[in-house]
Amino acid sequence: MNPKPEPLCVEDFERLAEDRLERVAWDYYRSGAWGETTVAANRSAWTRLWLRPRCAVDVSARDPSTDLLGYRLPCPLLVAPTALHRMAHPEGEVATARGAGDRGVPLVLSSLSTCTVEEVAAVARSPLWMQIYVSQDRGFTRALAQRAQAAGCRGLMVTVDTPVWGVRERDIHNGFRVPDGMRMANLERPGAPTGHAGRGIGEALGWTIDASLTWKDLEALRSAVQIPVLVKGVLRGDDAVRAIDHGASGVVVSNHGGRQLDGALPTAEALPEVVAALAGRAPVIVDGGIRRGIDILRALAMGAAAVQVGRPVLWGLAADGAQGVSRVLGMLQAEFSLAMALAGCRSVAEVTPDLLHRSPGTLAHF
Repeated sequence: MNPKPEPLCVEDFERLAEDRLERVAWDYYRSGAWGETTVAANRSAWTRLWLRPRCAVDVSARDPSTDLLGYRLPCPLLVAPTALHRMAHPEGEVATARGAGDRGVPLVLSSLSTCTVEEVAAVARSPLWMQIYVSQDRGFTRALAQRAQAAGCRGLMVTVDTPVWGVRERDIHNGFRVPDGMRMANLERPGAPTGHAGRGIGEALGWTIDASLTWKDLEALRSAVQIPVLVKGVLRGDDAVRAIDHGASGVVVSNHGGRQLDGALPTAEALPEVVAALAGRAPVIVDGGIRRGIDILRALAMGAAAVQVGRPVLWGLAADGAQGVSRVLGMLQAEFSLAMALAGCRSVAEVTPDLLHRSPGTLAHF
């Protein structure tokens, strides 16, 4: 029997992960809300953006690095917050942090992680941020934000697209709950639900969010810490402006990987409006469906400062632990550098809107 070929791209790691993960975990990671139309649209929206490369540019020396909130990154790439990494690998988020550190890629740790923020911070060799939900217990949310800062996190990412949990039918069919033997390490409270019971994430982790969330909660979190606070889950220009007006240091264009409101706008289509509305006031990060280095180029050409990837990192983690995470991120970094060369760009500053083809009815803000 011939051995399987070495992975050449992110999608190859997806196939490896499917082979190695238990069905409940695989469905949890890949699932979206309701009919999962936004999950599919996130990916296809990037592929519909055509490029106009520059020719005869000396690209023998290229610099894919960029500045983001005071840090020099080797590539405009971050690891997006995703939950429950120990379902993919026994070392969980600790392994993810090691893999991200190999590539100098910032990790945004999910508050639904299976390792504590302190455990992850102890091994982090690249900037560590933390994602936070505003829970029904506002005091707990404030304390968690301050705990993240004390552990060494360089920023917070507050998710605002989750007043209630989206209906993920795969998880309900599977009776998803936090597996026995795993901890919701940053969310444990004496006598409080742990996520080990319920049917689907809505029942298992309902207390971690709150439908009464408003922009005032962002102001309260901002006043509780001295590190930058970004807002994740923005798809509209007016919401992006509100986020900055209420103290955010940046916004993340995201539809939660298609896991909240099915039918929500693909992030590649939402990005131009947000960039135009902020007009350079704050950095814009985007996630959702990014699978190739060419997608990073597309995002930057539309005005994003950086991108985040979530599911691909989980695929690498499931396939080969920290080394798998490192390889996935390294692939994206290498593809981005190559895409820069093929597009005639020597630096991130040269990845400009004129690289994008403007067909009627698209990219209206550029």
